[in-house]
Amino acid sequence: MRAAALYGTIGSLILTGLTGLPAAPAQALDPGLAEARGVALAARQAAAKGIDFGTCPAVEGLGHSVECGTVSVPLDYAHPGGKHIRLTVSRTRSTEGGAARQGAIVFNPGGPGGNGMFYPLLAGLPQWRNVADAYDLIGYAPRGVGRSAPLSCVDAAGFIKGPTLAPEHPTAAYKKRQLTKARAYAQGCAHKNGSRLRHFTSLNNARDLDVLRAALGERKLNFMGASYGTYFGALYATLFPKHVRRMVFDSIVNPDPRKIWYGNNLDQSAAFERRWADWRRWVARHHAVYHLGRTEREVLSAYEKASRKLEKQPAGGTVGPGQMQGAFLKAGYSDSHWARDARALSAYLRGDDKPLIALAAPDPVSARAAENENAVYTIVECNDASWPNSWPVWDRDNSTLARKAPFETWSNAFMNLPCAFWKGPRQRPLEVKVERKSGLPRTLLLAAERDAATPYNGALELQRRLAGSVLVTERGAGTHGIGGGPNACVNDYLEAFLLGGDLPARRTYCSPRPQPRATA
Repeated sequence: MRAAALYGTIGSLILTGLTGLPAAPAQALDPGLAEARGVALAARQAAAKGIDFGTCPAVEGLGHSVECGTVSVPLDYAHPGGKHIRLTVSRTRSTEGGAARQGAIVFNPGGPGGNGMFYPLLAGLPQWRNVADAYDLIGYAPRGVGRSAPLSCVDAAGFIKGPTLAPEHPTAAYKKRQLTKARAYAQGCAHKNGSRLRHFTSLNNARDLDVLRAALGERKLNFMGASYGTYFGALYATLFPKHVRRMVFDSIVNPDPRKIWYGNNLDQSAAFERRWADWRRWVARHHAVYHLGRTEREVLSAYEKASRKLEKQPAGGTVGPGQMQGAFLKAGYSDSHWARDARALSAYLRGDDKPLIALAAPDPVSARAAENENAVYTIVECNDASWPNSWPVWDRDNSTLARKAPFETWSNAFMNLPCAFWKGPRQRPLEVKVERKSGLPRTLLLAAERDAATPYNGALELQRRLAGSVLVTERGAGTHGIGGGPNACVNDYLEAFLLGGDLPARRTYCSPRPQPRATA
């Protein structure tokens, strides 16, 4: 951890030319110092070159209002003169000029594996208009994602094939099959990506962010990260506190090194059970519309009935219990899915499987993107930290949790299980901790109390670790990603901070958004 603590200070000194360190070869340096020199050099080069923005490739689907370009970053920051990779970047220009213009703001939507190239399109939404007037909106695809040196672990077509099962209490035989599958997936990641695999990490995502800042011509970074974007944003704040202008963390990953990533996934599974119950209670209140039961338990029985039916005869030949569970998991991310899911379940139990097929069937068109996203997710999380390599530990922890949180526990565990068979070197998670004397400006944290993907305790933990940070909480709500959504209270705080640097009290609360309407 000593090298990581030195990184921000020494990297900043090198970048500004204030250090007299000799030009020793990178391999002779402490690894953290070598990477600090590497990111400083890459940032200098990116600042000199800039980004040549032009028409976006049609494959991005961004239309004519958005410009695209690329920025070059070292694959390995300890060897910045070695292989480089190119990250794709998108932009809409601010409409303001002169003093009213506040530079560029970079956005990351989460993941690992999320592609932020769409972000400039938000300029057309009313909630983002004032921010888009003042800032260039910058999206990008992090390393490994989309066209940014894309990663892959298996054949894309085979990755999304259905039908599959999703047992909440799997048998020993089913677990054995998943162990075989996870081992093969880990081997596929290693085989397809070779020696470059080890360089796809959260720490390198944070370093890339500093090179992107420099390439954009920004002396200091404006950044908004959602979900996983809050984690490597917090790493950036720790490494480069004096390079920050304004940072927003929306729906916050718990940065405690002891939680990265095995513990966070267990916490997530427990939180999804609470959110799954929220959906069932809402459906029960609208029994007159959906006819799925008047109590939470009756709605659960309706879902379980559908799952058993799909196990015997998959809908459309491709939608089994696994596809339905994956689709309904989205209800835990956003209540905007609640009515849609209830309609599909209701129709299916009445004999009409078309809405469920439309909702849950594997989509060959998006297969490549889905496989890429999962590959990046797996590679980054497996590289970032140590995971248990003993199957009895996984089996014990997830069997215990599934007794009280069955909905997502085992599907989440099997998704992450390749990390038990990872052969490459692991990172030691950086201790996110920024004191007032670091120079980090005050930051804005946004969180919903019942968020399932990033449970609320993560926001409290990050606030303890970032001096001067302010937490705005949406009470009683659980949608994942609340900035720029339908809650005017949250948006007012977000806009006041981005446009004027204004922050409320250390702990501030907004009433929840209205619950969704029940539509037949």
